[in-house]
Amino acid sequence: METIAERIKSALERINNATNLAHRATDSVKLLAVSKTKPVSDIVLAYEAGQRMFGENYVQEGVEKIQSLQEFSDIEWHYIGPLQSNKSKLVAENFDWVQTIDRLKIAKRLNAQRSPHKKLNVLIQVNINQEQNKSGIAPLELVSLAEEINKMPNLTLRGLMTIPSAHQSERELSASFATMNDLFNQLKDRHSQIDTLSMGMSNDVEAAIIGGSTMVRIGTGIFGERVPVKNSAEKQQ
Repeated sequence: METIAERIKSALERINNATNLAHRATDSVKLLAVSKTKPVSDIVLAYEAGQRMFGENYVQEGVEKIQSLQEFSDIEWHYIGPLQSNKSKLVAENFDWVQTIDRLKIAKRLNAQRSPHKKLNVLIQVNINQEQNKSGIAPLELVSLAEEINKMPNLTLRGLMTIPSAHQSERELSASFATMNDLFNQLKDRHSQIDTLSMGMSNDVEAAIIGGSTMVRIGTGIFGERVPVKNSAEKQQ
């Protein structure tokens, strides 16, 4: 059985191979290790292997891990799950990034609850395939939401995130990534600080990187299969 360190090495090799195939710089894509439902001990093993960016989907679980690992001050914590208003304060106070901004109300709450001494990096989540039961804004709503977030003093808008439909052919998936890349480039033209396009997971890393991703989110490819969350309240964020 591969160790976590070996899986991280394999993930980085996948990223490097894909960036080479796409004729991009090898350092143009970052690896976010998605550690949701995994124990702190696994995160420590990943940290010892050189990983510094971790993604969490569940607020309470993520906050507990952040507090348990305060000694590792160079870890960058990303919140990548849907966010309800009643949990925004915990996220604003503990995470470094929020990748799932999908409405103005949440952005306003995060801005009000974030310390002015350290800005919160945020991404707007785009529902690129406009699926009814999936979080994210419609592409046509992007410009107006980005303009509002860009005015907020305690947030730094860094770019976009998406989770495309799982029921697509390779051709359709590539088209979804290409559309996201177009939206990303349009946003960069409007806001100079935009630098992050978070798309691609364990099963579609290569297609995402060829499509323009600057950050891929890999969970099972690093930590193995996840144990289902049993706490129904936690599932609600």
